[in-house]
Amino acid sequence: MMETIQILTKVDLEEFKKELLQELKKVVQPQGIQPKQLMKSVEVRKLLNISPSTLQNLRINGTLPYTKVGSIMYYKQEDIIKILNANLK
Repeated sequence: MMETIQILTKVDLEEFKKELLQELKKVVQPQGIQPKQLMKSVEVRKLLNISPSTLQNLRINGTLPYTKVGSIMYYKQEDIIKILNANLK
């Protein structure tokens, strides 16, 4: 049996990115549920499916603002949504 080869174009990948970001937005702010105002690092990492080092890079380069209380870092959910929207094309 021969398998059909499919070629992905840049447009295909951009459409996939758009759909993925829309799905992430639904997870971040599901309809009818009041979102948490502040999230801890572990919650942000799980939500975005990113590693601790990626989250650290987002903090260092100023992409994701945070507040540190003691040893715990908090992130505003609205900031996460802004980042997702900014990358939605």
